[in-house]
Amino acid sequence: MKNIHLVSLDSNAHLVHPEEFNEITLDSSVRHIFTDFKKHQPLVIDEDTLACDALYLMEKAHVHLQLVVDKNNELIGTISHNELNEQQFLIQQKKGFDRYQLTVGDLMLERDNIKGLHYRLLDLISIADLIETLKKEGMQHCLVTDPDSKQIRGVISARDISRRLHIPVDIESPQTFVNIFEAVNDSHHLQYAF
Repeated sequence: MKNIHLVSLDSNAHLVHPEEFNEITLDSSVRHIFTDFKKHQPLVIDEDTLACDALYLMEKAHVHLQLVVDKNNELIGTISHNELNEQQFLIQQKKGFDRYQLTVGDLMLERDNIKGLHYRLLDLISIADLIETLKKEGMQHCLVTDPDSKQIRGVISARDISRRLHIPVDIESPQTFVNIFEAVNDSHHLQYAF
C-alpha cells in the first residue's frame, strides 16, 4: 500500500465550474450552452404542486424554469417566474380562484404552446443567432427536441448564456392583447377605487 500525503486547501484556491474551461463566444455553436438531458437530470415538478410552493422552491434553488410532469412523469408543460409572478396570481384571483389553492397545472405554459429548437440545429446556428430568436419570441428558455428519436433532449436558457458569456441578455415577455387589456382594466378599476 502506498503512503499518500494529503495537503491543506490553499486559502486562495478558487472553486471551479465546468463552464470556466470552455471558452465560448457569440459565434460559438449553440451546443456549447445546451443542457443535455442525457447528461443532466431535467428539473421537473408535479402539476399538482401548489403554485405558491413552486415559487418558493424555485426561488430557494435559484431555478427559473421547471418542466411540469403528469403522474406518468411525462411533460405536460413548463412553469417559470413569468407564470408565477404576482400579476398572474392577481389575474386568477379576479377570475375567482384562491391564490393559495392554485396549482402549477393551473398556471403553466401548456405543452401545445411551447416552441422548441430542433436538436439537429445545435451545431448549425450560433449563440448570437439564438439570442436574437429568443428576443424576437420573448422566450427566456428554449426546449430542444429531437423528433427523430421522439425525445425532449434538453433546454437552453438565456440566463445561462448571459452567465457563460458574461454579457447581459435582456429578453422581454411579449405583450399579448390579453396582457394589455388586463393592465388597462386594472388601472381603470384603480382610478375608481378611491
